[in-house]
Amino acid sequence: MASEVEYESILCVKPDVIVYRIPPRASNRGYRAADWKLDTPDWTGRLRITAKGKVAYIKLEDKVSGELFAQAPVNEYPGIAVETVSDSSRYFVLRIQDDNGE
Repeated sequence: MASEVEYESILCVKPDVIVYRIPPRASNRGYRAADWKLDTPDWTGRLRITAKGKVAYIKLEDKVSGELFAQAPVNEYPGIAVETVSDSSRYFVLRIQDDNGE
C-alpha cells in the first residue's frame, strides 16, 4: 500500500515585513504596538504562509536568499501561535519555534 504524500502549498506571500523583538506582556491586557520600538525594527524580510496537511506555517525568510529566519506553526486559529494587538490592526504577535519545538 502506498503511503499518503502531503504536499506543501503556498497560501500567501508578503514581500516586505518588519519584525520587532517585543517585551513580555506586563499584564493580561494584551500586546500593544505602542509599547514597541517601532522606529528600530530588529529584522526585515519576506513572509510566506504555507500549509502542509492540517498545519499552516508562517515563515519569515530572507528576501534574497530565501533562508528561513523563523517560523510559527499554526495548528488552530484563534490560538497561541498568532495573537492580535489591542491598539492596531496592522500588527500581530507570532509565537515562533525552533526545530525542537521550543
